[in-house]
Amino acid sequence: MQDFNRALIQDLREHGGKPTSGPFAGRDVLILTTKGAKSGEVRENPLVYTRDGDHYVIVASKSGAPTHPSWYHNVVAHPDVTVEVLGKKLKVHAQMPDGDEYERLYQQHASINPNFQEYREKTSRKIPVIVLETAE
Repeated sequence: MQDFNRALIQDLREHGGKPTSGPFAGRDVLILTTKGAKSGEVRENPLVYTRDGDHYVIVASKSGAPTHPSWYHNVVAHPDVTVEVLGKKLKVHAQMPDGDEYERLYQQHASINPNFQEYREKTSRKIPVIVLETAE
C-alpha cells in the first residue's frame, strides 16, 4: 500500500493535484500531511475528499476495516495539519462533527463516492468524518 500511495502522491504533484491513472483517476484527491501521534514523524496520505462550503471533508473509512486508519490517530493527536489540493498547500484545522452534522456530511460524501456506503455496511465501528477548515 505504501508504494501505491507514494505513486499516487507523485502523480498528484506532477499533474496539479489531479490523479491521471488507476482507481482514483478523475476523482477529487488531496494529500494530507500529519505528524505521527506517537513518532512525531511527518506522514503523507492521499485521500478522497468532498467540499462543504469552504471546508474540505475527508472520511476515515479504511475501506470498512474494523480499525481506524493510522492517519486518523495522527489528526486526533495533532489537528493542525497541511493539505495539498489542486497543487496548492494549505494549513487546515481538523474538526470532528457529531450528531446530525456528522450524518449530513457522511451522506454527502457517500453520495459522491458510493463506496463509502459499502464501507459503512462492512464495519461495526463508527467511521469518522473530519472537516478541514482553512487556517489562513
